[in-house]
Amino acid sequence: MSEAEKVPHIPVMLEEVVGHLSPRPGGRYLDGTLGLAGHSLGILRASGGAAELVCLDRDEQALALARKRLEEFPGRAKTFHLPFSRFEEALDEAGWDAVDGAMLDLGVSSLQLDEAERGFSFHQDGPLDMRMDATSGMDSAKVIVNRTHYEDLRSIIRDLGGEPLGGKIARAIIRAREQAEIATTSRLAEIVSRAYPPDRRREARNHPATRTFMGLRMAVNHELEELSYFLERIVTRLKPGARVAVISFHSAEDRVVKESFRYWAKGCRCPLEQAVCTCDRIPVLKVLTKKPQQPTQLEVDRNPRSRSAKLRVAERLPGAEGAR
Repeated sequence: MSEAEKVPHIPVMLEEVVGHLSPRPGGRYLDGTLGLAGHSLGILRASGGAAELVCLDRDEQALALARKRLEEFPGRAKTFHLPFSRFEEALDEAGWDAVDGAMLDLGVSSLQLDEAERGFSFHQDGPLDMRMDATSGMDSAKVIVNRTHYEDLRSIIRDLGGEPLGGKIARAIIRAREQAEIATTSRLAEIVSRAYPPDRRREARNHPATRTFMGLRMAVNHELEELSYFLERIVTRLKPGARVAVISFHSAEDRVVKESFRYWAKGCRCPLEQAVCTCDRIPVLKVLTKKPQQPTQLEVDRNPRSRSAKLRVAERLPGAEGAR
């Protein structure tokens, strides 16, 4: 068995994504978050191995493993070591003007979570890193935790992580780093746990550090900025009838997707009191998921990491070419 085959990987909401994209022979599809190629393989298999793919990932280790898996369909997938916000560079290099479908899976892969040296998880001790691409030049979680001022650190934990105790945890981190640099995942997790009142710690469904680690990961990798830029640009590269599917795992991510889809689905933006439209805007997208789809209980039982997933899908409308 190859190294790639040994890595556990269950793509989230695969049937739903493939069902919405309806891959066809000769179709061109964008997978902006290739990971270990679970969704890309699903798209290729659904097309009878006759679709074409452009696939991006900023994790070089994941790319290497994904390329091995994609050998099942030689020559059908072009892979690029890029964040998904730079998808247009990949499409241009592939010579594609537009695609028949696009998708993002915004979750952290099992490969990243399960390797202690990547610093994503508090379940194993490792360096406090969290960069999806260690060669990117971005600050690691260690830098952010040890240098960020209180207000910004509180915002990362509270607003990005969705942690109600963001201020209390930020203060605990600052007190701890004044004694010694916080360099490992286990030390940060311990600091966060101690900041939790005992009763809340007992009642918590998840580890007290779960939301803090999520907020830091999102800040380290500029995830909301990446997502906003992608959603702004992808509409210009969708063919009429093409669909874009986004799986998010966090309320802040889901909110960005929902608001972006609503923006592109809205036509006239003139003031309500104005009797005649002068903006000449027309809807660009049709939202296919008024409420986000969520994984079935069967999938959650099989893959607990899927439990917070939300899928939103929109379709490019005909006659909206060049609309902004």
